[in-house]
Amino acid sequence: MTTPPLKTPIDVSRVQRRVLGVLSAAQIVSGAGVAVGLALSSLVVSRLSGSTVIAGFAGTATVLGAALLALPTARAAGRGGRRAGLTLAYVCALLGSIVAVVAIGLESWQLLLAGLVLVGGGSAGNLAARYSATDLAPPGHAARHLSLVVWASTLGTVAGPNLVKPAQAVAEPLGLTGAAGPFALAALSFAVTALIVVIGLRPDPFILARRIAAPPTDLAEPAESAESAKPAAARDAGGRTLRTAWEALRRSPQGRRALAGIAVSHTAMVSVMSMTPVHLDHEGASISVIGVVISVHIAGMYVLSPLVGWLADRIGRQNVMLIGMGVLICAAVLAGSAGHHHVTQVGAGLLLLGIGWSCGLVSGSAMLTDAVEIEHRPAVQGMSDLLMNVCGATGTILAGAVVGFAGYGVLGAAVAVLIGVFAVWIIVAARRLTPAAEGPAAT
Repeated sequence: MTTPPLKTPIDVSRVQRRVLGVLSAAQIVSGAGVAVGLALSSLVVSRLSGSTVIAGFAGTATVLGAALLALPTARAAGRGGRRAGLTLAYVCALLGSIVAVVAIGLESWQLLLAGLVLVGGGSAGNLAARYSATDLAPPGHAARHLSLVVWASTLGTVAGPNLVKPAQAVAEPLGLTGAAGPFALAALSFAVTALIVVIGLRPDPFILARRIAAPPTDLAEPAESAESAKPAAARDAGGRTLRTAWEALRRSPQGRRALAGIAVSHTAMVSVMSMTPVHLDHEGASISVIGVVISVHIAGMYVLSPLVGWLADRIGRQNVMLIGMGVLICAAVLAGSAGHHHVTQVGAGLLLLGIGWSCGLVSGSAMLTDAVEIEHRPAVQGMSDLLMNVCGATGTILAGAVVGFAGYGVLGAAVAVLIGVFAVWIIVAARRLTPAAEGPAAT
């Protein structure tokens, strides 16, 4: 399918306001679906399997699903626009939620894990939505527009767990078990999200941005063949999305630094966050106290994202990324060095951990978007989300091993060293390059 030329003027700012509104609404609804569906997933798997070890695979399954669906979502966006990519992700999450409901009815933990892999499409869609906000952003505003969509997910993430009990209460009169209620609600949430995207995301921001960016010579040549008229990302199918992304990143040192920054920030955050409840439990903290600490951490991840986006546009993406690295180092040292029963110090560390992650994600995502041409963005962004989720899953596994053998303090020190090494690398790498070597012009 060719991208037709833009023949009539269009108010891009008005379209972008609509896009941001639609994406924010989708993030709120789908965020609730992700949160309510996963709130009890480990517990349900544990009860069905009778094994706490197998219960741990519940979280791994959703992360794996988000990683596996990142590239198909990007490929669909490259071929048919953001609407197609996001719809694919949320429909997969809808199907996964339905499979989970059936699995609980059949008391099959194996089928439930398979459903949770598809539920990971909700996370894949939410991650892809942040990039959708940048397609029509005016120059110098990509980070703050992206951060608004990231912030919107806070509302759904916070509301989701509070809907678990009502969902369980409603499930029983409908003939479902109480445990299936949250997944039924998640299915409804993802269905509504898909409808919001399909109906509201018109015109499609990526397709419109591609038409605006098309050079005049392309617009004046209607006789070219349909295949040659397609941009590289639109022709990308099968297993070539990764190759397309790598070719674009090979020409962009800035893109590679952004990709690494996102991955390292996410790995550091997930590694410390995933083991904090275990550490606090061993220290004798109550479930309510652990819940408060994690809530403070989540607030740090999302609440300040608009401020982070504004700073990234004002003082530069790389500067905010380095600030985030410094905050992450402080967070790892603060949490890791907390003595027995110093829950307040751990909470402060987790708050900083969330803020540092926000700096890395928002600035890195905007930096990555700036670094490549419009037609290559979906492939590169999909590769970023794939790497981010794979690194997160790997970080969780390694963090468990470190805490098991050496303790929580050693994990904090190891994460601080990892971030410090990366920060030095990014500074040295940036100084070796001239301004002309940066961004999409460096072809």
